[in-house]
Amino acid sequence: MNSTEYDGVPGVTQCPIAPGQRLTYKFQATQYGSTWYHSHFSLQYGDGLLGPLIINGPATADYDEDLGAVFLSDWSHIPVTQLWDAAKQGPPPQLENGLINGTNSFDCSDSTDANCIGGGKKFETVFEAGKKYRIRLINSAVDGHFQFSIDGHNLTVIANDLVPIVPFTTDSLLISIGQRYDVIVEAAQSSGNYWLRSGWVTGCSTNTNAANITGIVRYDSSSTADPTSVSTVTVSTSCGDEPVASLVPHLSMDVGTFATSAVSEGVLSFAVTDYFHWTLNDSSLLLDWSDPTTLRIFNNETIWPTNYNVLPLSVSDTEWAVYVIEDNTGLG
Repeated sequence: MNSTEYDGVPGVTQCPIAPGQRLTYKFQATQYGSTWYHSHFSLQYGDGLLGPLIINGPATADYDEDLGAVFLSDWSHIPVTQLWDAAKQGPPPQLENGLINGTNSFDCSDSTDANCIGGGKKFETVFEAGKKYRIRLINSAVDGHFQFSIDGHNLTVIANDLVPIVPFTTDSLLISIGQRYDVIVEAAQSSGNYWLRSGWVTGCSTNTNAANITGIVRYDSSSTADPTSVSTVTVSTSCGDEPVASLVPHLSMDVGTFATSAVSEGVLSFAVTDYFHWTLNDSSLLLDWSDPTTLRIFNNETIWPTNYNVLPLSVSDTEWAVYVIEDNTGLG
């Protein structure tokens, strides 16, 4: 709120941060919970320029220990920025691996890729029997949809994207790109080692190491054995979110009745020429790093109709603006 210039998108809200320079972001925290910061410049976040951002507040269920953020991501042995020329032609290149909090193993014995050197290790965490652990899950993938689970353990979901929700229990959780879920896991199993699974949803995109994007939960910190646990989760083919019926805000906000007197329509389309791009009313968004869109608005410059594609709305502080994207292609 009142800090749009710190949203971080180059050419939209600000100029990029120049090499060797720094910028302090200042914003008013109007919500609390688990989220993340990441670069919006090119594909830098896909190569690791990201981190957790936790704003503490009440939880909708009790727990004993906060394990912090756990990032689920995909990974290539080639820097993602180097894959851009191929990716912009579509479809995106197949990535070779995935990471849990920045780490995983990979079998390089059959690889011809000089960048594949092995030596990685699994993410590990230790449970104490009887305790309840809060885990803040974040999908930071470039092109990966995950179905998170821990063998033999249920997940009590208490928050979604900075919204505390009425707790619900499940054996796995679908997490789309950019989403955040807070879960509580009770250490209620017998002493042993259990696979923690990112659960790559192969129906949404491909990954050559999809079945092995895993970590380890240990009940004995001195153990070094690989788990022998088996998942009983029904593998999902959905590229969508958890059912809406499960995502009930702890504190509901009624947006009231919508007026339809100020409806603006546009045609959103996707095209592939020399690269793929989205268009709105046959034009695409113009990004000028030296003259960000927000600055033009602040200076009362004309931005519509232009290639900037910014549509001004007259909405008061007590009104809502709603965007509806309707699929008229019949392709689903």
